[in-house]
Amino acid sequence: MLDHVGIPVSDYERSKVFYSMVLKPLGYHLVIEVSSKETGGKSQAGFGAGKNPQFWIGAGKPLKGGQAHFAFTAKSREAVRAFYDAAMKAGGSDNGAPGLRPHYHDNYYGAFVLDPDGQNIEAVCHMAE
Repeated sequence: MLDHVGIPVSDYERSKVFYSMVLKPLGYHLVIEVSSKETGGKSQAGFGAGKNPQFWIGAGKPLKGGQAHFAFTAKSREAVRAFYDAAMKAGGSDNGAPGLRPHYHDNYYGAFVLDPDGQNIEAVCHMAE
């Protein structure tokens, strides 16, 4: 349904490093970086698994009035744990340690963290291990 999503971040460089670290265990990487000259004033970074970025961050004022929530697909429960560990090392805040969430479905295994701007990000694996 969605081709890509993006959020503004208060500290572009800090968030670029944060997302590079936390998305790496899930197989995602920085696909493209667009300079402020190219966008008319705000640097942007796009992350994805292949050549097309699907998750973007850009310099700006963070979302207010509630958290955004983004769930990134993980190929294994081990990748969910690695995502969580990387987020804690990169300065994220715990918002739900890795574990089963059977209220969603039997094999829902996820971890939740708050990014440097307080947005709720998640890694989730739907496969049984």
